[in-house]
Amino acid sequence: MADGFRPYLVDQMHLLPQSPRDWLPENHLAFFVHDLVSQLDLGPILRTYKHGRGPRGYHPQMLLTVLLYGYCVGVFSSRKIAAHCETDLAFRVLSGGEFPDFRTLAEYRRRHLPAFHAFFIEVLGLCRETGMLELGHLSLDGSKYQANASKHKAMSYGRIQAVEPPLAEEVERLLREAERIDAAEDRRLGRQVRGDELPQELRRREGRLEKIRAAKERLEARARERARASQEARGASPQEVAAAAARAVPHAREQSNFTDPESRIMKTKTGWVQGYNAQVMVEEQSGLIVAHEVAAQGADSPRLVPMLDQTDRNLAAIGLAAAARLPGVFTADAGYCSERNLLALAERGIDSYVATGRERHGRAGIDPQGRPRTPRRTAMREKLQTAAGRAIYARRKVITEPVHGLIKHARGFRQFLLRGLEKVQAEFTLIALTHNLLKLWRTHLATARA
Repeated sequence: MADGFRPYLVDQMHLLPQSPRDWLPENHLAFFVHDLVSQLDLGPILRTYKHGRGPRGYHPQMLLTVLLYGYCVGVFSSRKIAAHCETDLAFRVLSGGEFPDFRTLAEYRRRHLPAFHAFFIEVLGLCRETGMLELGHLSLDGSKYQANASKHKAMSYGRIQAVEPPLAEEVERLLREAERIDAAEDRRLGRQVRGDELPQELRRREGRLEKIRAAKERLEARARERARASQEARGASPQEVAAAAARAVPHAREQSNFTDPESRIMKTKTGWVQGYNAQVMVEEQSGLIVAHEVAAQGADSPRLVPMLDQTDRNLAAIGLAAAARLPGVFTADAGYCSERNLLALAERGIDSYVATGRERHGRAGIDPQGRPRTPRRTAMREKLQTAAGRAIYARRKVITEPVHGLIKHARGFRQFLLRGLEKVQAEFTLIALTHNLLKLWRTHLATARA
């Protein structure tokens, strides 16, 4: 009996083969990612493979395409990407019907981390060629991202000082006990038993002691480095720098993490996290990330000059002349305001607007507590009090802050999957690369509809 519905037949056979291009809309993101990857220079990746005997591996272009598409749509885990290649139509189209194992995807990402920066530059260059990138207003902002480590898997220097001696004594006691037992077994059983097996209890304590001592060394090395940097900033002599480093002692509450030693405890608006500080330099008109980095320090101020340098290198890499690499204006919040940073901006000839105080409603980032004691900070405060200064600085909130918001909330990337600063930096390059890729795709869609 006719019921007015279309036939629903899960097992319906097809007489003729279908083209995967017919399975998704013409302007689907998956096809855009595929076409873009086909334009990238994959030479650095392909040259790392040496063909020989054995089964042929998955094509590196397919793995890169699937990986980039996953990061575009908020699927970051190699296990989830592998699962999507089986169940998600777009992933299945991009994988060519192949089902790469999650270990293959994870190893591919780990193996080719250095290549992702070159891809970031290529995509940025494509954005420039399409006319998206016009260097007008640049804005810098940092945000804390959770490391692949728990803040509870850390120990402070003071706690290490208290725990290390008794734990070392306990290990010595267990070693003596193990030797006594071995000797007794040798007398009773002869030498059939090897006698060099460590008791499980001793193995656990020895491993913990090793981790504690390694954490202690890391904290002491950080303290020495801080002392050197402080003395060098003051213009001290090499002898004074060396003496200060030798005297340096970590703060009692300073911590080192056992899971990811290079991550740090950092303060956020919602509390403390074990994480990294990710910086992005964003261009206003396009919303493109022109430079990015990840730092293992919570303070934003030391990152301003390195980010300016990184921006200049990236723009030079895509062919912009020195004069064209200078932004029209530059904005940043109070975390970047220091006499040294303001001097660096002035020396580069950058028209900058950097908040001198915490941003409260109606204050536009101006510190209301009297006049600053430093001359450049005073001049910046007066600059921000003008109508033009307030108008330019007000744009900052709609340039950089939305980028971190999109990454964390729209795409769901709040925690790094990799460990160690070098790997984390490369992983964030994937995030920045796919952010720009999505901007390029939306521009392509808008142009196609026009």
